Amino acid sequence: MTGFLALEDGNVFRGESVGAQGFACGEAVFTTGMSGYQEVVTDPSFAEQLVCFTAPMIGNYGVDDARSESRRAHAKAVLMREARGPAWTDWLHERGVVALTGVDTRTLVLKLREAGAMQAVLVAGDGSEEEAVRTARAQPAMAGRALVHGVSSDEPYVFTDEGKARIAVVDYGVKRSVLRRLAAAGAAVTVYPHDVDADELAGYDGVLLSPGPGDPAPLEAETAVVGELLGRTPVLGICLGHQLVALATGHETFKLPFGHRGANHPVLERASGRVLVTSQNHGFAVAASDAEQATHISLYDETVEGLEFPELHARSLQFHPEAGPGPHDSWPLIERWVKEVADGEA
Repeated sequence: MTGFLALEDGNVFRGESVGAQGFACGEAVFTTGMSGYQEVVTDPSFAEQLVCFTAPMIGNYGVDDARSESRRAHAKAVLMREARGPAWTDWLHERGVVALTGVDTRTLVLKLREAGAMQAVLVAGDGSEEEAVRTARAQPAMAGRALVHGVSSDEPYVFTDEGKARIAVVDYGVKRSVLRRLAAAGAAVTVYPHDVDADELAGYDGVLLSPGPGDPAPLEAETAVVGELLGRTPVLGICLGHQLVALATGHETFKLPFGHRGANHPVLERASGRVLVTSQNHGFAVAASDAEQATHISLYDETVEGLEFPELHARSLQFHPEAGPGPHDSWPLIERWVKEVADGEA
C-alpha cells in the first residue's frame, strides 16, 4: 500500500505504508538519534507530531516492551527511509501508528530545517494530495497549544515506596526512564497529575517537574504552582519542567524553528567548561541569557539548557539527564540531586 506526507506549504513526499491504514494530522518534525526509535514513538513529548527519523535504517534491532517510555504510542505518525521488520512494523501496526518507508527523508529534513517544523497530514492508502494539503493548512499551529492534559496521569500513583528521599513527580508527560532513574538513585517516587497543587507537593523531600509536550506559555496554572512551590522544597525541572521553572522566575520561552530532537546535542556546563553530549526532545526553549543562574548553554544556538537558584533550592535542565536510551554523559545529575535531597543539601 502506498502513502504520502503532505506539508502545509504544498510539498508532498511519497512512500510505502508499513503501519496502520488511514491518516494522521500533526506537526512534522525530525529527530537525529541513531537508536531509540521505540522510545521516541512512546515518548509523550511527541504528542501531536509526525516524526521523521534521519537515521537511514529504523527497526533493525527489533522491539522490547521494556524500551517503551509509556503505555502507548504518542507520536501520531512515523516517516523512515528504510523500515526493517517484521517486529518493528508489526509493532507500529498493532498500535495504530500510521507509518511510511521509502520516504526521501534527507530532502524532507532539509525542508524542515529551512522552513521550520510545519503542520502536515500523512495518508496511508488512497487519498487526495490536494485535500491533504488543505487539511494540513487548517490545523492549529503548535505555538499556543497546551497539551499536558492529554498525556498526564489522571490520579496519583506510587512508582516505588522505598527510598532514602521522598520525591514527588509532577506528570506533564513523564517518561518511564525518568522514574527508573529516580528509583535507581534511591528515591521513593510518587507521581501526581499535572494539576496538583503546591501544598500537596511541598510535603515531599523534593519535587521533579517532568518533561512533556506542547507550548509552556499557555500553562499558566502549572507555572503558578511552580512559583508557589519554589523555596518550600527542592525542585528539579526537566525539559518542559525546565521551561516552567524559567517562566516562574522571569525568563522567557519561545518556539524554535525546527526544535532540538535527538541524542547528539552538545551542551556547555558553564561552571566546569565541560561539554555534555545530550539527549533532547523539545520544540520550545528558554531564551539566551547571560544571567548567573544560567548553568548550561546549547552550543547550537545559545539557548539556556540549565538554570540554578540556590536561594530557592531549585534547578532545571532542558536536556534529558535520564537519557533513555543514551548517551549517558548527564546520568549522574539525577543521582547527585537525589543524594543532595536525601542529605538536606539540595
